[in-house]
Amino acid sequence: MADTETVVKIKPREDIKEPGKYHVIYLNDDVTTQEFVVESLVAVFNYDRITAEELTMKIHHEGSSIVATLPFEMAEQKGVEVTLLARNNGFPLVVKLEPEA
Repeated sequence: MADTETVVKIKPREDIKEPGKYHVIYLNDDVTTQEFVVESLVAVFNYDRITAEELTMKIHHEGSSIVATLPFEMAEQKGVEVTLLARNNGFPLVVKLEPEA
């Protein structure tokens, strides 16, 4: 039998960090209805109706609110989903992403 030897040509990197998390933030405006905001929080982020209504009131009174904190790719996807939903329903709702501090 022949002896076999394994040669490692590529060493795995050990200095790679997990991707950072990002806040998904809803911004208040004078056109988007509170009902639409509630419905989008339920549909896209799976909030129960009571929690969605509480977040909606916070957005309304404070001008904005973090609605989720997710890995970048997921946060970006949720932001796109909400924006498309808003535009398809005639609302100018703005969703922004900010890195978690």
